[in-house]
Amino acid sequence: MARYEVAEPSHGSFANTEPNEEIFFQLGMKFSIGRDVEADLVEAHKWFNLAAMRGNRAAVAYRQELAEEMSAADIAAAQRAARDYLQLH
Repeated sequence: MARYEVAEPSHGSFANTEPNEEIFFQLGMKFSIGRDVEADLVEAHKWFNLAAMRGNRAAVAYRQELAEEMSAADIAAAQRAARDYLQLH
């Protein structure tokens, strides 16, 4: 699996590359386990959702696992954040 350098992940800016499902998946992993950032399930769910929308099958599974640990309000917030990202990019 390729690794990508990601700058300012919470703002959706990517260093020297066009975002794709693999980058979105890596961001989901980053926020789900707290790699170099504070763990944030809402943010992780958002990135996994974006990766899943672009065809990343692993993201679908991880998104479901996260959803089982999240409240309905948190899931709704993650879905809104994914929609907001798509509207801005």
